[in-house]
Amino acid sequence: MIKPISGFSRLNKKEKIDWLAKTYLIDRPEDVAILRQYWNEDSRLQQLHDEFTENTLSNFYLPFGLAPNFLINEDLLAIPMAIEESSVIAAASKAAKFWRTRGGFRAEVIDTKKIGQVHFNFFGAIEKLEHFFEVTKPKLLQAVKSITHNMEKRGGGVLNINLNDKTGEIANYYQLHCEFETKDSMGANFINSCLEKFAEVFQYEAQQFADFSPEEKDIEIIMSILSNYVPECLVRAEVSCRVEDLNENKDVKGEDFAKKFIQAVNIAEVEPFRAVTHNKGIMNGIDAVVLATGNDFRAVEAGIHAYASRNGKYSSLTHASIENGIFKFWIEVPLALGTVGGLTSLHPLVKLALDILQQPTAKELMKIVAVAGLAQNFAAINSLTTTGIQQGHMKMHLMNILNQHKATMQEKEILTKYFTKHTVTHSRAVEELRKLRNS
Repeated sequence: MIKPISGFSRLNKKEKIDWLAKTYLIDRPEDVAILRQYWNEDSRLQQLHDEFTENTLSNFYLPFGLAPNFLINEDLLAIPMAIEESSVIAAASKAAKFWRTRGGFRAEVIDTKKIGQVHFNFFGAIEKLEHFFEVTKPKLLQAVKSITHNMEKRGGGVLNINLNDKTGEIANYYQLHCEFETKDSMGANFINSCLEKFAEVFQYEAQQFADFSPEEKDIEIIMSILSNYVPECLVRAEVSCRVEDLNENKDVKGEDFAKKFIQAVNIAEVEPFRAVTHNKGIMNGIDAVVLATGNDFRAVEAGIHAYASRNGKYSSLTHASIENGIFKFWIEVPLALGTVGGLTSLHPLVKLALDILQQPTAKELMKIVAVAGLAQNFAAINSLTTTGIQQGHMKMHLMNILNQHKATMQEKEILTKYFTKHTVTHSRAVEELRKLRNS
C-alpha cells in the first residue's frame, strides 16, 4: 500500500524524482530517464523554469512555430504560435496568404475595460447600504492611491466602483463591481490588490458608520477577486473583398463559395453542437498566440466562451455576410492581454515572440490575437465547405503516425511522397509502412 508523503515540496528535484521512482515508477528506469532528458543543459535557464511553478520535475515542451504573411492594418507580420496540433499553423499561414492579396486583415480595439468584484453579505436595508456606499466610495478610491500611483502615470487605474444588489439570486448578497484600466499589463495582481484593499476599508468603515445598526455594521466579506469575463475588453477583426475575388478554386465560383461559407457560419450561430467545435477551431489560433506571448490562455478561454454564451445560448464567435457584392467575415472577442509583467519579462521564448511581433502594446497584441483566431476559422470553414477537413489535416497528421511507429528518415521520405497522391488514414499509413519494411 502506498503511503502519503509529508513535506514533498521541501524536497529538492532529485529527491522528488527518487521518491516518484520508488513509489510509482518501480522497475521503470526509462521513465525516470525521460524526466532528465527534458532538462535544459543551461542550469540557469533550467532553474528559471523550475521556479515558474511548484514541485517541478522536468519541462514539458510544445512546438514553437511561425505563421508568416499576415497583413494587419497595412503592417506585414509573422505571428509566433505555440501549439502541438497538426495543421493549425499551416492553416493560419494559408489564410494569411489568401487575404494578403485581398486587402489583408483589419482590426480595432473597441474597449479595454477589465472587471473585479468584492463579494459580500449585508444584513439590513438596501437604502442604508446605498447611502453608506455613496459616502464611502471616495474613501475606497483614496485608500488604493499607493497601489494605483504607477498605473495612473501610464494612463490606467480604477475607472469606477458600483454597488450591485444580487439579493434576487442569493439572500443578503451584494457586490462592489469595479472597473479597471491596466494598459499594457494583464493586471491580475494589480486588480486583486485593489479589491482586497477595497474590502478591508469597506468593512472597517461599516463598523464606524453611525446610521448602521449593530447587525448592519457586520458586513461579511466573502471574497475579492478579478473576473476573467471581460465583455467590455473587446477587439474586432475582419476581412472583406468582392465576392468574385473569392475565386481561389477554379472549380468553385466566388458566389457559390461565399453562400456556402456564410451558411456554415449561420449554422454555428444557431446550433450549439456545431458552435463548440467551430469556436474550438478559433481558439486553436488564439490560444497558440496567447501561449507563445506568455499570457494566460485559461483565462482567455473562460472569458471568450462565456462571451459566446452571453445571449443565453452558446453561439459562433464569427459572423459573415454579403452586402452590395462585398463578402465580409469578422470576429468580436473579449481579450485581456498583457505585454509587460509576468512571463513576458522572464521566459526567453516569450521575449523572443514579442520581439518577432515588434514589441506590441497590449492593444496591438489584442488585434494580432483576434486576427489569428479569425484566420484559423476562415481556413477551417474553407476546408469544411470544399475539400473536407480530413484531407489537409490527415496529411499533416501523417508524421505523427509515422513517428508513433518509429519510422526511419528514409521511410518518412518515401511515405510522405507516396501520400501526396493518396488519401491518408491511420490504417493506410500503418499498412504502407508495413509493406515498405517487408519489401
